Amino acid sequence: MIQQYVNWSGQSIKLTWLPQQILQESSKVTSVHGICFHHGRVLLVYVKNRGFNYPGGHVEFGETPEEALHREALEEGYVKGYVKGSIQYIGAIEVSHEENPFFIEGGKYPMIGYQLFYKMTIEECLPFWGEHETIDRIWVEPEGVPDLINDHKLAHVILQEALTI
Repeated sequence: MIQQYVNWSGQSIKLTWLPQQILQESSKVTSVHGICFHHGRVLLVYVKNRGFNYPGGHVEFGETPEEALHREALEEGYVKGYVKGSIQYIGAIEVSHEENPFFIEGGKYPMIGYQLFYKMTIEECLPFWGEHETIDRIWVEPEGVPDLINDHKLAHVILQEALTI
C-alpha cells in the first residue's frame, strides 16, 4: 500500500494504492482506467485541460467496470481490446476526502471513492478523430511515461505493476 497527497483543483486529497484489492461496494467506484499496451508501447491520451494520461472515465448506469473501460478506451484512444482476456485487473486507488476541508457532502464524488485500474492489450487501433474530450493520442515506451504523466506518482507505480502481470 502506497499513500500520497495530491492537490486537485486547490483541494488536498489523499490517494492510497491498493494493488489487486477487489472492491465489495461497486457504488463507490468513481472511474476506471486502462494501462493499454500495443506492441510493447503504452497508450497515452491528451485530455483537454488536463494533459496526458491513461484512457478512462466514469462507469455509466448498467455497465460493468470492464465494459466501461472498453468504451472509454474506444472513445478516448480509438482502440479496441475486446478479445476475451484482453484486460486484467491491477488494483484500485482509494480517493479520500476525509481531510479535505472543501469537500461537499452529497456532491459529485463520495467522501471515499475508488478508481479501478486494468491492464489492456490492444487488439485493434483505429484512426484517431479527436471527437470527444481527448485531442491527441501517443504511443510511448514504458520508461517514457513518467516524463508525460505528472498527475501523481501512483500512475507510475501502477504502470510498473501492469508490466509485471
